[in-house]
Amino acid sequence: MSAPICFRLGYALQPNPDPIGLGLLTRFADIRCWSSVWIICGAVTFACAWLRVGRDGAGFFAALVPPFVWGSAFLWGALTGAYARGLALAAWYAIGHVGLILWAATVPEFSVPHAARRERR
Repeated sequence: MSAPICFRLGYALQPNPDPIGLGLLTRFADIRCWSSVWIICGAVTFACAWLRVGRDGAGFFAALVPPFVWGSAFLWGALTGAYARGLALAAWYAIGHVGLILWAATVPEFSVPHAARRERR
């Protein structure tokens, strides 16, 4: 299991009572709720990966939601002065997550051609 998934599951199973830099999010919901957004969007993204070429747009959108929301929260924390490190984390989410997902969404996909059917004699 990758580190980001373990990290989000850790928030869901044993949340830190005061997650640093995520004050904007925790005003509206508990950190367990926000970690479940990562888990649900990850499941949607995984499910959409198995759809036919051109029908997986919902997966890319679902993959964009959590890093955009969390990156925005860290940026807000940096701009308000509540979390100075938030600017670096917001940039990391913007480039390492959102930027990469947007780039991957533009890569052309090709479907595998179906096998030719043999005619019966």
